Amino acid sequence: MIFDRLKRFLILLEGPERDVPAAFSPGQAVSGRVVLELAAAARVGALRLRAVGAARVHWTESRSAGSSTAYTQSYSDQVEFLSHRDALLAPPDNGEVTVLPAGRHEFPFTFQLPESLATSFEGKHGSVRYWVKAKLHRPWSAVKKVKKEFTVIEPIDINTPALLAPQAGAKEKLARAWYCNRGQVSVTAKIDRKGYTPGEFIPIFAEIDNCTSRAVQPKVAIIQTQTFIARGTKKQKKLVVTSIAGDSIAAGKREVWHGRALKIPPVAPSILQCRIIQVEYSLKVCVDIPGTSKLLLELPLVIGTIPLHPFGSRTSSVSSQYSVSLDWLSTIPEQPEAPPEYSSVVSSPEAEQSLAPPCRSELGGILEGPFFAYIQEFRFRPPPLYSEIDPNPPSDNIRPRCMTC
Repeated sequence: MIFDRLKRFLILLEGPERDVPAAFSPGQAVSGRVVLELAAAARVGALRLRAVGAARVHWTESRSAGSSTAYTQSYSDQVEFLSHRDALLAPPDNGEVTVLPAGRHEFPFTFQLPESLATSFEGKHGSVRYWVKAKLHRPWSAVKKVKKEFTVIEPIDINTPALLAPQAGAKEKLARAWYCNRGQVSVTAKIDRKGYTPGEFIPIFAEIDNCTSRAVQPKVAIIQTQTFIARGTKKQKKLVVTSIAGDSIAAGKREVWHGRALKIPPVAPSILQCRIIQVEYSLKVCVDIPGTSKLLLELPLVIGTIPLHPFGSRTSSVSSQYSVSLDWLSTIPEQPEAPPEYSSVVSSPEAEQSLAPPCRSELGGILEGPFFAYIQEFRFRPPPLYSEIDPNPPSDNIRPRCMTC
């Protein structure tokens, strides 16, 4: 039997990088080989390959109808992204089987991934998976199968205007206990952009006003929301990715965060374009108020795969590029002083010299390109030359005006 002669039967994928688990992007070519190692000669009918990628969701909900009757409602759906078939070893046209000699046999394969694919994901009620399966057919025997999974990562570039836009929000809540008004708690928060990648620090700028008679506790966390959709019904699962707690704020006091850093751990990127599975993130600022419900403020986040370019956008702040150390932000005053008058800083000879465009010999190659051209465009028109002769003399045909009229 072939089971006695079959020593190895496996699939090897050639990833973009060696010694790294196979991970591909949409539109890439997936290459590999099916390895078949025989201890002795064996008869083989066919060797077929299939590549599959699909998103699947499934969950059940128990419902009661009356006092004693109960039933379970099932929800499921599926979206197929990839379906590729290939015959690596086809049977001969004369209907006979192929006899493979003993030894190692390799059957290479390659296929192209579609341009639009969802990122691989494993969730509470669904998943997005990609795999390659090989089937070995032999005469008068069961089919031998082998399966190899691989990862697909949809690229999300955070260097786009929509993901580089700052996110801000404000909320307030009236604390009540036994129908008594204990004051109001308000929170205002801002982050410098919407898109981040794992490993980055999010600088959080926040202001919490505690106008109640008791101390409150602020916290901030990154929340992952998994949404599964089937038959028009949604099922959500929320997870806390990471969180930090602030200092307790006494009654009648205010707390200001000048860029408190929150590091993003290794998490799955956002999935926004799949019809049945969505993975979204948000930054949640929570204030625990004793005796009443919490004050919650959420700012949307998108976890991408392409990090921020160091000089890619003017909207990216210095705090996002050097977010590891944010202590210098605490020295910035809330209301900066007005700048002094220009005349009190620069004297008249210095002003005339500063308005003139710099010479290239003085620049020493520091200013080049568009910045130097921008300076040259702002030139003041020189005044007309002084002369004793009137350039516009009065005409003799004009009768002088009577001063008594």
